[in-house]
Amino acid sequence: MSDFLFLYRAPAGSPHTPDSPLQLQERLQRWNAWFKELEAKGHLRSIGHPLGSTGAVVEDQRGTVHDGPYAESKDIVMGFSIVEARDLPHASALAAGCPVLLTGGLVEVRPIRQM
Repeated sequence: MSDFLFLYRAPAGSPHTPDSPLQLQERLQRWNAWFKELEAKGHLRSIGHPLGSTGAVVEDQRGTVHDGPYAESKDIVMGFSIVEARDLPHASALAAGCPVLLTGGLVEVRPIRQM
């Protein structure tokens, strides 16, 4: 088994926030159910955290900083988790159940190298 990073992405400029408290609650319930399923099957290593929509990009060793994420980006990283799977196809199959896919988002699946 190997560890994989799931990066949850939403299209830039899309309204990925729910319109009402009820929609927010429904969305959170879908995420919690998916995380519980991953955990019950022994795949969830770290639930991770959601990320803020602002930040900074450090460009060089002099510490040149730009506001980020860049406006011209095609999508915004919303959060991450760490999942254990047999291989990349298995991790990708686990990601196929992610609720972000229901709202036009996507999951980037990246193997974590052991140092």
